[in-house]
Amino acid sequence: MTLPSYGRSHRRAYLAFGCTSLLTLIAATNAHAATTPPATTSPRGGTKVAASALETSQRQTRPSSIKRIAPDRTANQSDGDDTPVEYLRVQGIRRAAIHSPDTASLLKGSLGYTQYAAGGVSSLPVLNGMADDRVATIVDGMRIASACPNHMNPAMSYIDPDSVSSAEAIAGVTPVSLGGDSTGGTVKIERKDPLFAAPGKILVTGHVRGDYRSNGGGSGASGTVTVANDLLSLRYTGSYSHASNYHTGGDGKQVRSTSYLSFNHAVTAGLKKDNHLLALTFGQQDIPYEGFPNQYMDMTNNRSTFVNGKYRGEYRWATLDVRGFWQRVDHVMNMMNDKGGHSATRGMPMNTDARTAGYAIDLTVPLSTHHNIKLGSSYDHNGLNDWWPPLVGSMMMGPGTFHNINNGHRDRLGHYIEWNAQWTRRFSTQLGLRSDLIMMNTGKVAPYSWTGMMQMADIMAARKFNAASRGRTDTNFDVTSTGRWHIRDDLMLEGGYARKTRSPNLYERYAWGMGTMATRMIGWFGDGNGYVGNLNLRPEIANTASMTLTWHDPKGEGWEVRLQPFYTYTEGYINVVRLASFSNGLSKLQFVNHNAQSYGLNGSARYRLWNDERFGQGRIVTSFNWVRGQDMVTHSGLYHQMPANGTIGLRETYQNWTGRVDVTLVKKKSTVDWLRNEPRTPGYALLGLGGSYRWRKLTLDASIENVLNQKYYLPLGGLSLGDYRQTNILSPLAGLGRSFNLSLTAAF
Repeated sequence: MTLPSYGRSHRRAYLAFGCTSLLTLIAATNAHAATTPPATTSPRGGTKVAASALETSQRQTRPSSIKRIAPDRTANQSDGDDTPVEYLRVQGIRRAAIHSPDTASLLKGSLGYTQYAAGGVSSLPVLNGMADDRVATIVDGMRIASACPNHMNPAMSYIDPDSVSSAEAIAGVTPVSLGGDSTGGTVKIERKDPLFAAPGKILVTGHVRGDYRSNGGGSGASGTVTVANDLLSLRYTGSYSHASNYHTGGDGKQVRSTSYLSFNHAVTAGLKKDNHLLALTFGQQDIPYEGFPNQYMDMTNNRSTFVNGKYRGEYRWATLDVRGFWQRVDHVMNMMNDKGGHSATRGMPMNTDARTAGYAIDLTVPLSTHHNIKLGSSYDHNGLNDWWPPLVGSMMMGPGTFHNINNGHRDRLGHYIEWNAQWTRRFSTQLGLRSDLIMMNTGKVAPYSWTGMMQMADIMAARKFNAASRGRTDTNFDVTSTGRWHIRDDLMLEGGYARKTRSPNLYERYAWGMGTMATRMIGWFGDGNGYVGNLNLRPEIANTASMTLTWHDPKGEGWEVRLQPFYTYTEGYINVVRLASFSNGLSKLQFVNHNAQSYGLNGSARYRLWNDERFGQGRIVTSFNWVRGQDMVTHSGLYHQMPANGTIGLRETYQNWTGRVDVTLVKKKSTVDWLRNEPRTPGYALLGLGGSYRWRKLTLDASIENVLNQKYYLPLGGLSLGDYRQTNILSPLAGLGRSFNLSLTAAF
């Protein structure tokens, strides 16, 4: 594959941004617009200022109030403006504008949340030190597993940020209704619901947006249009995102294998009648290429097609929510130009074909004015084929096809019951029980050759694997118990305990290859090591205790302080043991069950500095996260534990203008997983500036990331394997240098 040159990518970025900007100006000129944005009054007495696509003011949101706001017409809109208002609600401190095309970045600032580097639109979530599959990621009701031995296509990569209505991250003690088969918490992403017109009217509304990012020549465009009456709604949403390799701060070196190109399309049809809503979404994603700087491979094509339906009905006796979904993923990996490129005789082709289907039913039955019972059932089927075609003329990768996972499947059937009780005005509880049945199996496998001496390790491993009984069934049980006590009007204490269980994924159990090359192709950790599965793995059982103390001024407007300590002890934590060492100092590892513990403290605070008509409103916001994990058998640190880090930000809102200053502080990473050769990274501080301005239906946002162009290394970035091929030096993955970002959004 020949990628565009740096200069050509800049020209294409300018052209895309210019064309989109022209469209937004035309749309805004023709739109009926008010000089100030509509606002709704919050239940707590404040106001929520909204733009038509993204909320443009940054503010603190309580975890207990994370809901999708119905996009109804507000009372203070003018009679000539029937444009509905859509909000993007995100837990925690959220940036005023989203310049990143990666949906996982929406949750930056949430308590205990971080993400570790992968591709440009495919970073992986971490909650209180628990990463990736340990986090239940639900996108519009779909529980999507990565269809890749390197987890290059995680769940949040299948939806672009502009299509998101709400994003929520809950670490540790999560309700059983938000999914089982996870130990670290839940990330829940919801797509925007269909919009409908007032009775007797026709609604035509939407928005367009353009983005530009100077570092890497990144560009993006997105838009949506809805046509609806009071009964039927039809919406189209599309997006495009592209970037070349980014450059580090300081010396400005190029970080290889960080380019990407992504397209998303979705059509949603909605039907609303009284208290009933039916929506059906059909969509497709195409990623022609995406570099992965901390993997040996890159993604050279990923096409996903999905159908997602949901029904929500409110009855006198209950509320019913039903979801059903189907997804097909065709995934191809090879090496892009930074890693040597690929052709019929060069590279290493790896193909994956996945099918996902399932349903989720949630029924909420009020028992009285203060008690309700929530019942649920869900089923997820994940079928996977993973095969590596032969390379022409290669003795090592041929003459046959390497079957890594052959007709594998992982099916999950879950049921739960959840009791919510409001005992007094100040005290409430939640108790939940859940059971999950996990059924896994795979067919017989094959190496590239059954006779070649170069394949002997894989030949022996395949024979042993094929002779073994491969079917596995896990019966898992979860319990969650929480309480919330409003001690005073200005002081609240929340706490609870959760027993959460996660079964191994398909690769943790069924990755059978023992050869050096085969094992290096397995692993989603970005560490350059090789991984071998283990048929004897048991499910993880995590016991978590956590509490959150919230103290704020009596009116809840001037200041707030939140502290959240937590402790987790995991029985059967899936970690690794070392089988052998490679010539470059890295290792061949096998998944095993160990016991482990993790503990930490999260915190946030905000304080209103001023609030008057002359200077607007000014606030200071801060957040802090610290986690420590330890394997109780090897006594090493757990992998991908973020060192102590925090942010300090200043916010200013004056009429239609908002400004922001952020300082990000990260301590040096000194506690590492020595079994995986995890690199240590120095501490760093980054300065960011930004501001936005609204005029009629236009919103212009500009920001500068890493203002001082500081060079730093990502504590969860793993090794820079894209650069390793060129330099033969193993080093941590460097972060993004200074970048000037610009976005323009217009509604109509």
